[in-house]
Amino acid sequence: MLHYLGQYLAEIAGPFRLLTSYIFLTGLGTALAAFATWWYLPKLWHLLPRDRGREFAVDAAKSIGKPVSAGILFIPIFIIIALLVVPFEWKFLGIIACVFAAMVVGYLDDRAIGGWSEYRLGAIDLVISLFASIIICQMESYTIWLPLFKDAIDIEPILFIPAATILIWVSINATNCTDGVDGLSASLSGMGIIFLGIILYGIVGHAEISQYLLVPHYAQGADWAIMAFVMSGCLAGYLWHNSYPSAVLMGDAGSRPIGLLLGILVLACGNPFLILVVAFMVLVNGATGMIKVALLRFFKIGIFRQIRYPLHDHVRHKLGWSNTQVLVRFMLLQAVGTPILLVLLLKVR
Repeated sequence: MLHYLGQYLAEIAGPFRLLTSYIFLTGLGTALAAFATWWYLPKLWHLLPRDRGREFAVDAAKSIGKPVSAGILFIPIFIIIALLVVPFEWKFLGIIACVFAAMVVGYLDDRAIGGWSEYRLGAIDLVISLFASIIICQMESYTIWLPLFKDAIDIEPILFIPAATILIWVSINATNCTDGVDGLSASLSGMGIIFLGIILYGIVGHAEISQYLLVPHYAQGADWAIMAFVMSGCLAGYLWHNSYPSAVLMGDAGSRPIGLLLGILVLACGNPFLILVVAFMVLVNGATGMIKVALLRFFKIGIFRQIRYPLHDHVRHKLGWSNTQVLVRFMLLQAVGTPILLVLLLKVR
């Protein structure tokens, strides 16, 4: 909205040209999202449901009674500010609708006594992921780039949509599984989203740099980047109150839409393997638990029976790590590993 308003008002006064600057809109959106989330969360979290603890989770008793489902408060902030600063496009409106749907589903699960069944949530996540995949490709061939391949590849919708749906679905559930240590899920997913924002704005969204690195140029890369940084602002405001010892928890109402957006931004970058680069600790921590459950429940294979999942529970229970050690060490691994893996992904082609 502000982008088009700036184009109109620039005819009246030159300083309004700032509203057409992607750098300015990115900074404005990030700052507004961070401040609004930081300001409003304490004023409204008394309205949220209370955490009832989770069976088998380490230190679950410490969270009992805390406000949970903070996503129902900061995801609307993300939506409002994204609509304000991201140049309007029907595609982005559809993506925001998917984020909103994931938030509502998560909130209903947070409120339900005992929570919804895994199969019910998984099926709903799959439907939302399917719609998001269709919105991204617009039922047209989608250009992607892959490791070890110099040239870009055009993927038809019949192949892109199923693969993209699976990627987004895994991202939703891995992010959700990572939400178990104060600040962990928001920190790791926030780092991943920031890295994706940088890639979208400075690499695939920049014509000269993308040409130099032999990756496709996406004209809407900067638009996606603004959306990424708005979410990172919301997560920064939330982390102010969620740092150990936390005063509020995001719940499924936060983790599910965040995981959804993380997967969507990976696809917007054009390389599905980026999920392994920018969020490998989210996958190691959360998605491996999904593999263990699948092996045990459906294939009766107990090879990982001695390892607790999510991984943050294993290192706390078996290795004696504190919550702070889990947070700092997992963040360090992702912060150091992502640039190295990104360089390899871009240059070994």
